[in-house]
Amino acid sequence: MSAELAVLTALDRGELGEPLAVVSYLAGQRVELPESELNQGRRRSMLLVAAGGDPHRELGVDDRGVKALAADLHTEERQAQLAAGLDELAVAARDLDRVREAVLFLAKDVDLAWRLFALGLLAEELDDEPSPGRVTPVE
Repeated sequence: MSAELAVLTALDRGELGEPLAVVSYLAGQRVELPESELNQGRRRSMLLVAAGGDPHRELGVDDRGVKALAADLHTEERQAQLAAGLDELAVAARDLDRVREAVLFLAKDVDLAWRLFALGLLAEELDDEPSPGRVTPVE
């Protein structure tokens, strides 16, 4: 079993939390992002998160920092790569009801999938901080 299929299986069993956020993040692994651009976008977003109060508070898909990162990194090509990633996950999740439902939902709203992917990228940055906060995918 591939590592990705193992994650999808655990997600389907309810072991990894919110399927929409995890599916978006997994699909986003197919998006080509230059490290320097990603790091710059994360730094700007972290400033917005910090300006909004405790940088380790729960973040949601509509937080200013998340939306800013999504906008900074967005291109039509990258969003198409995310959509292609969702298509690949739909095939991989064909026997996983809960995950398949999440993939199909996100395929209909790629803008939401893009913001959830940005949330995951920002969560990675917060996890690198000394006191990581909890991240929730949707407010």
